Amino acid sequence: MSSLIYFIKESVVGFTRNLSTTLGSIITIFLSLLIIGVFLMAGVVVGNVVSSVEDEVSITAYLADQASEAEVVSLENYIKDLEGVSTVEYTSKEQALSNFKESMNSNPDIIEQMGDDNPLPASLSVQLSEPERVAEVAQQIQESETFSSICDNPDDPGESLKYGQKTVEKLFSVTSSIRNIGIALIVLLIFIALVFINNTIRLAILSRRKEIGIMRLVGASNGFIRGPFLMEAILHALIGSVLAIAVVELLRRFALPQLSSTLAWLPLSVSGWTMLGIYAALVAAGLVIALLGSAFAMRRYLKA
Repeated sequence: MSSLIYFIKESVVGFTRNLSTTLGSIITIFLSLLIIGVFLMAGVVVGNVVSSVEDEVSITAYLADQASEAEVVSLENYIKDLEGVSTVEYTSKEQALSNFKESMNSNPDIIEQMGDDNPLPASLSVQLSEPERVAEVAQQIQESETFSSICDNPDDPGESLKYGQKTVEKLFSVTSSIRNIGIALIVLLIFIALVFINNTIRLAILSRRKEIGIMRLVGASNGFIRGPFLMEAILHALIGSVLAIAVVELLRRFALPQLSSTLAWLPLSVSGWTMLGIYAALVAAGLVIALLGSAFAMRRYLKA
């Protein structure tokens, strides 16, 4: 217990002795953790948006008017057995027309121009449990002999399938790029923070080299010598973490609601429990960065 009190006192002394270097270390940790925290919160928001978009990813297979009930059921069963398919729902010509008229209530002229004709085909709506397999599932449906024989465009069955391929491919490409950029950015920030912590502890060791030499002469262990420097690094990490958490929380409370009200159709909220997890991760990251940086410095200059 007495050793711990000594470590704390010495870390405070070291904290104030090299104030400019100490502030540089804290600011580096703060900025690194702030950017990491903002990225993690943005990652959760993007994940929610992507999930909502993925839930809308579906395939519509348009069928010919002359398709028999048996053929439709056969195709429906075939699609249900495909990997990645969640549900398959049949929409008749009559239901398709009713849905169209309901969506066009604000444009009665269009409905009147249709008269008694019903140009809309029957269709199968395919919902996916694995949205990333949409192109694969669509290709399997297109290759089905049953679908080729009863689709509304037998000359080119692919034209009877609609699933927004370009939109889906772009969605997964963008999310993959964001993820890769974020990982690279986090690694870079951690490296920069490690360098600053390493330099701060190194300078602290150099400024106290005479004191350390005396401690060695009287038989102080390496662990005892390291204690104040480790505690000083932990102090830097905790201050930087608290500052980063405070700014991220301000962004969550004030900036995110403003953005959410502007883009009300997107799920931009982040739950409190999720934010607690992010804050815990920031504190843990700060401590790991600080301890690793100080460990590297002490290993070199204290000659363990």
